Amino acid sequence: MKRRKKKEDTNLQQPDIRVIISGGGTGGHIFPAIAIAGALKKINPANQFLFVGASGRMEMEKVPAAGYQIEGLNISGIQRKLTLKNLLLPVKIIKSVLKARSIIKNFKPDVAIGVGGYASGPLLYASTGMHIPSLIQEQNSYAGITNKILGKRVQKICVAYSGMEKFFPKEKIIMTGNPVREEMTDIKGKRAAAMDFFGLDATKKTVLVIGGSLGARTINESIAESIQQFTQSGVQLIWQTGNAFAIKAEAVVNSVPNTGIRTFGFIQRMDYAYAAADIIISRAGASSVSELSLVGKPVVLVPSPNVAEDHQTKNAMALVSQEAAVLISDSMARESLISKTFEILEDVELKKSLSTNISRLALSDSAEKIAMEVYRLVKKNN
Repeated sequence: MKRRKKKEDTNLQQPDIRVIISGGGTGGHIFPAIAIAGALKKINPANQFLFVGASGRMEMEKVPAAGYQIEGLNISGIQRKLTLKNLLLPVKIIKSVLKARSIIKNFKPDVAIGVGGYASGPLLYASTGMHIPSLIQEQNSYAGITNKILGKRVQKICVAYSGMEKFFPKEKIIMTGNPVREEMTDIKGKRAAAMDFFGLDATKKTVLVIGGSLGARTINESIAESIQQFTQSGVQLIWQTGNAFAIKAEAVVNSVPNTGIRTFGFIQRMDYAYAAADIIISRAGASSVSELSLVGKPVVLVPSPNVAEDHQTKNAMALVSQEAAVLISDSMARESLISKTFEILEDVELKKSLSTNISRLALSDSAEKIAMEVYRLVKKNN
């Protein structure tokens, strides 16, 4: 009788380590960073963490709220037009690298992790220069300039898409997927509870609109201009607007007969929102795409045009090429987003195909996989 191979025990057998994690700017960078820390903490609760973010960005609020210490660097991105900020950027980068070196000297990390965002570049540049074992997590299907540079310096690169060897040394790449908030994607058996939570009719079709952690102006305005199509068709709507558009959205909803429209600045129970949806309209940030793949519902992606190197369009095209999502450009959203969404709602075969194909692309347990790569990296360098 064959003896079963013992499953690797990731708990308690691992040593205490000091981990510095850098990145942020949007929820798409912050939540994966927190998820990685959580996975490392689960492996060994004695592990110590320090986050490094960009001063004034949302990580300076979200990371402490999750229970972790954070320090800020005075760093920002390149502006699209010639401004004084761009002229000052080299000075900011030099100062940020020097401050990052000081933070590293004081904290004495065993390993450094970069997840993208303004602060990730200076911190990882400093850590690699100081011979700290370092890892980056590239969330997008098309690597940005900073990570291309860092990829030559770090020991490991965790990715979520195939074909990333065109950006990074092949021997450093590990396919892990993007860490997501797993409690958000656990939707099995929750539809009835979700409909009750939102006060919706379970017999009617429901569209979920999400624009990312900061909202999405074009998507919001497209929904606002088409609100009567929802009331006239009987299609229900769960609309996450972002806080900036919340008051306007509420006024729009109050101007029409409202039997199945729910609007929120921010939805706390995203698991219920996903469970209730028959189709989802979303931006195409890397974390959003990873969450949506695990959810497995038909998706219409409207990539934001306001991100570096058009990452969101490339993320969306990675799904479209697998017939796993429908893409509507930001410039065409007002004209065709709602009509295309309603068209998909009525096409049973297309909905089934989109759902099946996007589910095939899902990568689970990403945070845990990255955490174990962190430990292997530390052990290799000891």
